[in-house]
Amino acid sequence: MMTKIRCPWPGEDPLYLAYHDEEWGVPERDDRALFEKLTLDGFQAGLSWITILRKRDGFRAAFEGFDPERIANFDAAKITALLDDAAIVRHRGKIEATIGNAQAYLTLMQAGGFANYLWQFVDHQPVQNSWRSLSDVPAATELSKTISKDLKKRGFRFVGPTIIYAFMQAVGMVNDHLEGCYRHKECAALGKKPHRTIA
Repeated sequence: MMTKIRCPWPGEDPLYLAYHDEEWGVPERDDRALFEKLTLDGFQAGLSWITILRKRDGFRAAFEGFDPERIANFDAAKITALLDDAAIVRHRGKIEATIGNAQAYLTLMQAGGFANYLWQFVDHQPVQNSWRSLSDVPAATELSKTISKDLKKRGFRFVGPTIIYAFMQAVGMVNDHLEGCYRHKECAALGKKPHRTIA
């Protein structure tokens, strides 16, 4: 049986490998799922992604399934409880940013949807890259800087250009699987599937 050739970054960790094989780079167009990914990428700042993956179930429980309507109403008592929750990354700035981001998300939902807002930046189709090695892959791009700036203008925090580029990779707005990785072609094919956009 042939060994699958993958991007090297997941290493041998089974959780990381499953994330690479099943989630990373798959075009995500669900509003709530996009909010969850953006939140987790914000919490990753200064940490490794595997740390966040290992705590993802804890985050989902603590943030009530990443339901923005509930998060937008979190009060001081809830923030204190979250700061005592060892199942998540306990960082007051990131927790408070998540509440503010949920409020900004709800405003965008009223204006046509969060997914529609994000995907318009790539004309609703994933950008297909052809990187040969990890050293070729940028940490940020002009587009991630543009999206970051626009999100900040709308009240989002912990959405710098590097965080946004990692988010774009994760949700398939860009296909950054290396050219030799078996998932590169599979994610490219997923990006060509028809989808519904809001006019």
